[in-house]
Amino acid sequence: MEMENRTVVSEFILLGIPNTKGHETILFIGFLAFYLCTLFGNLLIFSAILADSRLHTPMYFFLCNLSVVDIGFASIATPKLLVSLWTKSRTISLGGCMSQVFFYHFLGSTECLIYTLMAYDRYVAICHPLRYLIIMNWRVCAILTAGTWISSSFHATILTSLTFTLPYCGPNVVDYFFCDIFPVVKVACADTYIIETVTFTNTGVVPMTCFSLILLSYVRIVYSILKMNSAEGRRKAASTCASHLTVVTLFFGPCALVYTQPRLSKALVTAVQISADVVTPMLNPVIYTLRNKEVKGALRKLRGGQMTAC
Repeated sequence: MEMENRTVVSEFILLGIPNTKGHETILFIGFLAFYLCTLFGNLLIFSAILADSRLHTPMYFFLCNLSVVDIGFASIATPKLLVSLWTKSRTISLGGCMSQVFFYHFLGSTECLIYTLMAYDRYVAICHPLRYLIIMNWRVCAILTAGTWISSSFHATILTSLTFTLPYCGPNVVDYFFCDIFPVVKVACADTYIIETVTFTNTGVVPMTCFSLILLSYVRIVYSILKMNSAEGRRKAASTCASHLTVVTLFFGPCALVYTQPRLSKALVTAVQISADVVTPMLNPVIYTLRNKEVKGALRKLRGGQMTAC
């Protein structure tokens, strides 16, 4: 009888970003600008790589995948956040909440694995340059990338299924600006120990494994660079890795801060999360463009082709 009298939740209320009352318009303009820049920058990088045959290499193939992930990642929470800031409506349907949880962990895991593939690509290019095209052939790249997307989808499906098989019968207020597992399960009317343990383990193991593999790759890369006789060769090798190291730091830095400092205030955790979800996807195209002459050349070629067509 107690279970029958419970009301099943069909929507959630997102409390949003803490301590921002009265600043909705400024936040709306800021988040909209970040989102549009993210879409434009990543679409531009994606188009430039597709249009320039010189960039049809494994490194830029992975970069194309990263651009797709960044567009998707920025689109998980930002559109709903913009609607909430503009209309003051904070409700999200159960299906919408499930979608945010799934795609957040799906694309987050995919991005983590793509960074690992990019590190492996740089390791092979610098440590085994004569065998690079044999090792990193298109079949290998396609298998590695497909494996990344498929394994991430399984990872996200398991976490989302565990989250939403729990009963939700009220209250339905989620103390966050989007649906993620830990804020959502706090309002479940059942024991959440198993899902919290599985989620913390999974979301910790995947980034730590990827980070360890990236670190191992760069230890070998640095060792190979130091053994090079040519100063120009060392400079060129280091330059090709600088962009990747920068975006890896931007990605893993917030993860490390949140997971190693569990007593951080809610406001600081939210700020770190916004930086990872909104700012980093916008910065990735800028970082790869500023430090890469080949991408700059492809962008100029793309712009020249468009002007000719006009």
